[in-house]
Amino acid sequence: MSVFAKKFLLILTVATLALTTGCNKKPIRPDPSATMMGPGAGYDDGSLLNPTEVLMRDPLLRDYNSILETRGSGGIIETDDMICGVLEPVYFDFDQSGIKASERVKLEAAIDYLNANPQYRLLMEGHCDWKGTSEYNLGLGDRRAGVARQFLETAGVGMTRLEIASKGDLEAVENGDYIQAAQDRRVDLVILKP
Repeated sequence: MSVFAKKFLLILTVATLALTTGCNKKPIRPDPSATMMGPGAGYDDGSLLNPTEVLMRDPLLRDYNSILETRGSGGIIETDDMICGVLEPVYFDFDQSGIKASERVKLEAAIDYLNANPQYRLLMEGHCDWKGTSEYNLGLGDRRAGVARQFLETAGVGMTRLEIASKGDLEAVENGDYIQAAQDRRVDLVILKP
């Protein structure tokens, strides 16, 4: 048997073993600092059935939208340096950072508010549900907040008026049900006072 044939046979054997045994290692999560506008960021035009739509078709969760809409309706919280609750949170699908068409209206309301109140700035806090590692969720929260900021910048809001932060899963309800997890996947729009 020639040297070439022996090498070919060895490579073929190794490749076969690799394909048949698989790999038990978990995929490497991206570094949170490198995920600002990473893969998956952008706008979701709603052309595909997404996990939220699947959940909404479940008869047990038919009031899903009404529960999401009431989150944060407990009133406005105001401190010396910020106002929470004036602008509605922007919700995201599981493990996604694309802004759904139905959620863009909330960012458009933020644009209108900032145009009417030029003295204020806006902080976008990215949140995630309890699933996944803390590091991954910090990166995902960062991507969600970054996409919201990009939407506002594209609409003409100045960069100096926009800040982002990621809270990842810090405020998520651990082992929460579908509805609670959906409420945790959001970007909070916090008005910052001068």
